Amino acid sequence: MPTPELELEIKQLIVDSLKLEDTTPESIDSEAPLFVEGLGLDSIDALELAMAIRKKYGLKTQADDAQNRKIFANVKSLAAYVAQERAKENAA
Repeated sequence: MPTPELELEIKQLIVDSLKLEDTTPESIDSEAPLFVEGLGLDSIDALELAMAIRKKYGLKTQADDAQNRKIFANVKSLAAYVAQERAKENAA
C-alpha cells in the first residue's frame, strides 16, 4: 500500500524530472490523470518519468508493456506500483 510520503516523493520526482516550474508537488492531485487531462503530460514526459523512476527506485518498465497505462495513470497508481515492487524486493 503506498504511503502519503511515497506519493509526495513521487510528486517531487515528477516536478524535478520534468522541470515543471509552475507546479508544486503539493498542487498535484494524487488521483488526477497524469496524461492528456489532469497534469497534461505527453509521451516524451512519459519517457522522462520512466527514466527518473528507474534511476531513483531501480524499477524498469517495458516500453510495450500494456500495464504502463495503468501504472502511469496517476500518482496514486504509480506509488502503488513502486510500493508493490519494493515489497517484492524485500521479500526476496
